[in-house]
Amino acid sequence: MLYSKRCIVTGAAGFIGSALTRLLLTETGATVLAVDKLTYAGVPESLKESGLDPATLSSSNPRLEFLKADICDQSAMDKAFADFRPDTIFHLAAESHVDRSIDGPGEFVRTNVVGTATLLQAALKWWKAHPGFVFQHISTDEVYGSLGAEGFFTEQTPYRPHSPYSASKASSDHLVRAWMDTYGLPVKITNCSNNYGPYHFPEKLVPLTILNCLEGKPLPVYGSGVNVRDWLYVEDHVRALLLVNERGKPGETYNVGGHNERTNLEVVETVCAILDELRPRADGSRYSSLITFVADRPGHDLRYAINPDKLMGDLGWRARENFDSGMRKTVQWYLDNEWWWRSIREKKYAGERLGAGRSISAPAASHVV
Repeated sequence: MLYSKRCIVTGAAGFIGSALTRLLLTETGATVLAVDKLTYAGVPESLKESGLDPATLSSSNPRLEFLKADICDQSAMDKAFADFRPDTIFHLAAESHVDRSIDGPGEFVRTNVVGTATLLQAALKWWKAHPGFVFQHISTDEVYGSLGAEGFFTEQTPYRPHSPYSASKASSDHLVRAWMDTYGLPVKITNCSNNYGPYHFPEKLVPLTILNCLEGKPLPVYGSGVNVRDWLYVEDHVRALLLVNERGKPGETYNVGGHNERTNLEVVETVCAILDELRPRADGSRYSSLITFVADRPGHDLRYAINPDKLMGDLGWRARENFDSGMRKTVQWYLDNEWWWRSIREKKYAGERLGAGRSISAPAASHVV
């Protein structure tokens, strides 16, 4: 409970933002201003156990406030800083789905680039009067581009983004560093591998696979399924974010990875095997029989893998979950929490294919930041 900062969390109704908010409220003494525009992927129900009433956006938790606002709105962000008086900000608000960035890149530039610049200006103004403030920016390994069969991304890996999404996140990373170099704003940056876990919006590979299995729908896998990602349980990620905020050095970048490389096909097969055990199909067939290979996504990077040695060596971070334990927890959570995903599936996203540059009806396979 020693950590008692006043924290702004942007994108707080999203996947990672809601996990961070829950951690701050349950395991620290922090007070949180949860900021979210509540676009399609902003789900206020994800903050229900933190005390938020999804209908009214009011909070029963005295350490949680919610602000529905656009991070591109300079006056709203200036007012949020002035009213809440933060010690730090965790900036997670972003358009994050690669497939959607292929279909509509403009919104990714607006939110991820313009929105970050807007927040940086608000933070700079606040910091000048409150020099203990720190701006923490949460980014992705996708800014580094694609690896071959060997090697890892490190904090020194040059940026080579290939999708509109990763290019917009690379731009935001550069802006954060520029505000430090030009104005002196204290910043910390983290770049993470693919997250998975509870409250994950079902356009991404793991929750999409789980729900398609439960509904008996095809399990689409891009290409031949050989693209490799390093998988990180979301609760391990947010613990790393808190550790960086507490102990990380301003101006430094820390890579957060799980050392859990799997091909996309292996991920889908793992989900199928867990569901075969926990929720067998009525006809006795295996869920893996639903796997369907579909046309690959444009510009699909072959492999991502992060070396987290700096985070582990300098700050002492360790993941609590491995791929198998984290995936089992995730599958079980979706089995136990249909109340959360059913309305999303019915009203927001039913699994249609995205990222082909046109609207088609086949469901999509995807992956997460």
